[in-house]
Amino acid sequence: MSQISSDPKKALENWNSSDVCNWSGVKCDNGSRVVNLTLSEKSLHGTIAPSLSKLSYLSILDLSGNFFEGHIPAELGSLSRLQALSLASNRLEGCIPNELRFLHQLLYLNLGSNKLTGELPSKIVGKMVHLQILQLSENRFSSHNGNTDLNPFFASLANCSNLTELNLAGNHLGGELPSIIGTLSTKLAKINLDDNHIHGPIPPEISNLVNITLLNLSNNILLNGSIPPELFQLGSLERMYLSNNSLSGHIPSAFGNVPHLGRLDVSKNKLCGTIPESFANLSQLRRLFLYDNQLSGPIPPSLGKCINLEILDLSYNRISGTIPIEVASLSGLKLYLNLSSNHLQGHIPLELTKMNMLLAIDLSSNNLSSTIPSQLGSCIALENLNLSRNIFEGPLPASIGNLRYLKELDVSFNQLTGEIQDSLQASSTLKQLNFSYNCFSGDITNNGAFSSLTIKSFLGNNRLCGSIEGMRKCHRKLTHNLLVAILLSLLITPIFCMAGYPLLLRSKLRRKSTVFNMKGIEDEKEAMRKEIKYPRISHRQLVEATGRFSPSTLIRSGRFGHVYKGVLQDNTRIAVKVLHFKADGEISGSFKRECQILKRTRHRNLIRIITVCSTPDFKAIVLHLMPNGSLEDHLYPSHGPQCGLDLVQLVSICSDVAEGMAYLHHYSPIKVVHCDLKPSNILLDDDMTALVTDFGISRLLKFADENFSVNDSAAYSFGSTDGLVCGSVGYIAPGE
Repeated sequence: MSQISSDPKKALENWNSSDVCNWSGVKCDNGSRVVNLTLSEKSLHGTIAPSLSKLSYLSILDLSGNFFEGHIPAELGSLSRLQALSLASNRLEGCIPNELRFLHQLLYLNLGSNKLTGELPSKIVGKMVHLQILQLSENRFSSHNGNTDLNPFFASLANCSNLTELNLAGNHLGGELPSIIGTLSTKLAKINLDDNHIHGPIPPEISNLVNITLLNLSNNILLNGSIPPELFQLGSLERMYLSNNSLSGHIPSAFGNVPHLGRLDVSKNKLCGTIPESFANLSQLRRLFLYDNQLSGPIPPSLGKCINLEILDLSYNRISGTIPIEVASLSGLKLYLNLSSNHLQGHIPLELTKMNMLLAIDLSSNNLSSTIPSQLGSCIALENLNLSRNIFEGPLPASIGNLRYLKELDVSFNQLTGEIQDSLQASSTLKQLNFSYNCFSGDITNNGAFSSLTIKSFLGNNRLCGSIEGMRKCHRKLTHNLLVAILLSLLITPIFCMAGYPLLLRSKLRRKSTVFNMKGIEDEKEAMRKEIKYPRISHRQLVEATGRFSPSTLIRSGRFGHVYKGVLQDNTRIAVKVLHFKADGEISGSFKRECQILKRTRHRNLIRIITVCSTPDFKAIVLHLMPNGSLEDHLYPSHGPQCGLDLVQLVSICSDVAEGMAYLHHYSPIKVVHCDLKPSNILLDDDMTALVTDFGISRLLKFADENFSVNDSAAYSFGSTDGLVCGSVGYIAPGE
């Protein structure tokens, strides 16, 4: 007791009485000899007294869960009757004293969660022939021969014929896992070697340990090779953790031969191929983690036979196809379903909405489309819902706001329209929301669940207004639009009534010849006839230039894709228009149509293309970044009602747009009808020259110059807009 410096819980308060056997934590035998001293979780501070060695009949010593410091007293090695020694979860340091090898009767040794150092105590545990449980986790032990050799320690364990549990997790153990591990006690049921520096392959000899129920080799990032099929001869295996390693190859179909497997985690490896159909045999499987690998192919419908699944995480792979109805019908899912960051497409199956015990659903970063089903309101236990970065359309169902436990909702980067439902704002549980980069409209107030939100939760929704700080005020927006409409009406009419005088005057100042001078038109056609050398820019270069297409680099979103800003290695500032994919091929036609127009047209008031990047699953157009943004940015600025353009600039921009459209209609090698001319599609360069852009839904009418060797049928197939509504929400060109 004299070694105790602090006893905040007064655990030793009655240790002053003469009856030792009634002291707290003390138990005696019939001869009044102390046989059990248990003072765990008492918050005691101090050092372990060497005088404990005088308790010669002691069979259990448990001082775990305190704040003891210093070394383990070597004198404890004289407790020859000791069967259980637990000093775990303290602040002990130094090496394990060699004298502990004399504890020949020891069945249980737990020194975990301290600061002990030195090599693994092979000479000590080799003498503990009756040892059943060995816990040395969360220390700073190393293996032999400079932390490169695990053989001596595992060889010493061969003497422990009754060993049932081995825990060496959370040390700094290096070296390969030796094949001699297969010679350990066949009674061994639990092996924890996670959070070390073990490298090399998994020895198939582990399959000799036929009674293993838990195998944990996770977080050894240099553990490599394939998963040995022999592991699945372990018929008693219930939990297997192989995550955060460097395992490669396919997931063995032999997994289906482990009938009692309840938890399987092979996440964060380099596994490839498809998900085995044999998982259907794992009727006891409760938690399946396959995320962050390189798995491909569809989700096997046979997974729906794993009726006891509580967690399914297939995120961050290359899985394609639709969400199988059989998997969406797993009503036993209780914790979460994560299918994010894959290549899934199609709609959300209605069967998914019947998961009334599920706490979280994450379907983000896929190619899912159609509308968000209102039946999601039936998932009454849902706390987290993430549907961001898909192609969902239509309104956001009001039923989602009625989910009584919902805390987080993210629907950003979709194509949702309509007003944000009042039920979301009225929710008493919602804490984190993200509606950014959709097409929402209406009035937003900073009340209820929206009171803690900032403008970041609403970015990219140009039709929203309200009282959120940084958002356009609704009453100012109406007044400003009216003033702008009147101003433009007053400007445009005199421009055209004066027979193009401002146009002619400005053109003379900026160019020595008129835009309608036929010689200039012929010069532009001649430049078109020459082969244009477009630079090759790879997908990897675009990823690096845009910070992996980070949301912070996003400029705008539209029906067909997102536009990101970036900087190439040669310091060229670029805008990258990344196209969405849809199953009906609509985007492919839009991409080809825009490329056809940008390739065949050259005018100072039309945007110029740098190059394109096209792969089967990625299509992007690379353009020069316009530093002054779009006309819309100046007509409808985010802060305040004041228009950022003066009268001269407005006249100049109107003139630029008129010149560009006249070229497309009359002088371009291909006749083009833009179909979506609006302020957001008019960009402004360094000197505020207006450039018309976004030709994704334009119509190609015919070729003006028959000398161009372009197949007409191909051109018309690119130009076809059959089945498309030409225009934007709120504006459709006359005749469309």
